[in-house]
Amino acid sequence: MTIALERTTPATLPAPPRPARLALTPKSPLGGQLDGAWWPRTRDLVAELPLLVAALDETWGRITRVTVNPDRWPVIPHTVPVDGRTVHVGWFTEQDPDKLILLSYTIGRWDLLVVPPPHRPPRPA
Repeated sequence: MTIALERTTPATLPAPPRPARLALTPKSPLGGQLDGAWWPRTRDLVAELPLLVAALDETWGRITRVTVNPDRWPVIPHTVPVDGRTVHVGWFTEQDPDKLILLSYTIGRWDLLVVPPPHRPPRPA
């Protein structure tokens, strides 16, 4: 008697999201104009903002709005879903292109320096 066994590969689970790359300045009465720095991995706000906002929610309170300069972001969505809620995204050409502004109705405003991701040229076809 011959038994045929079918080999299957185990289903691969999606990789857990990587945490936001972030450094915050310590609270001090001599605080400067920046509250920290953020190193997004891409220029995709829909992919990057949920990680950033989730990382800051416990520290800074619920972020409700984010503003950017359109010179640095190829696509700026009006809203981004974050943990079952919506964060509004706006843009201002007068805003420093290397700065991201985060706003909360209850806590206030925070400014982060954005360290841009490395530019990767498109792969040849």
